[in-house]
Amino acid sequence: MRHNKKFNHLGRTASHREAMLANMAVSLIMHKRITTTLAKAKALKKYIEPLITRCKEDTTNSRRVVFRYLQKKEAIKELFGEVAAKVADRPGGYTRVIKLGTRQGDAAEIAFIELVDFDENMAKTPKAAKKTRRSRKAAGKAEAPAETQATEAPETKEAPVATEEAPVATEEAPAAE
Repeated sequence: MRHNKKFNHLGRTASHREAMLANMAVSLIMHKRITTTLAKAKALKKYIEPLITRCKEDTTNSRRVVFRYLQKKEAIKELFGEVAAKVADRPGGYTRVIKLGTRQGDAAEIAFIELVDFDENMAKTPKAAKKTRRSRKAAGKAEAPAETQATEAPETKEAPVATEEAPVATEEAPAAE
């Protein structure tokens, strides 16, 4: 029975699993995004998130604890330098796993795992306007006046009419020769 055995063993011995996760963590820190199977990406997420939390406090003890897991000086420098500066105000959730589909050869589920603060494309995308749920009648009535205004405006060639509230200034554009 598997009572209280929560982590995925990934079909490997303990030493092989630890070495693989350490190597994948170093690759993720250095490259900011790696592609792997979904099971490995989820296991790596559980492995690296506590290390990133540890790097927010740059002390000798923190560096020693993280070095015990990673065993690469370059990765430690990158983690405590650039990565720690970006995640300093984030309260958790430093990585993102996105599914990519299945692999051609063995139909394994493929995903990429990335550090959230280092993805420029996701950071720059504006959030879409939230759509509200309305009945069809309300949506039809709201769209009808907009459509009539849009169709009537191009057909009429009259000069804009100034009202008392907001006078409209008309300017003639010089003819292009």
